[in-house]
Amino acid sequence: MNKQTLAQIHKSLAERKSQLERELSSFATKDSKPEGDWDTKYPSIPGANLEDSAGEVEEYSTNLPIEYSLETQLKQINKAIQKIQDESYGTCEDCKQGISQERLLANPEAEYCQECAAKHSF
Repeated sequence: MNKQTLAQIHKSLAERKSQLERELSSFATKDSKPEGDWDTKYPSIPGANLEDSAGEVEEYSTNLPIEYSLETQLKQINKAIQKIQDESYGTCEDCKQGISQERLLANPEAEYCQECAAKHSF
């Protein structure tokens, strides 16, 4: 893969990372331990009536799976960025062969080549 394409992918990953962090920060706070973890903000409504409190708790429970999904995406992006820095980006984690440029452009955080991805899909 040429340096220009790799730079394009790195830029795309960095932009997506920023977007995910903004989205997470709208309803969660970054937790320092474990690294990369976010915690959905639990509502604190002193003096609020029961109906308002129930709505806040419902929103909290709705945000938990969203937090998990966004955290997972963010971890994959961070891993891909680290691989670019380590110069190991684009190598399948299973067969250790190269991942096609087309696949990486479509899915920059891909960890597996097309063949191995098919084996790992569930």
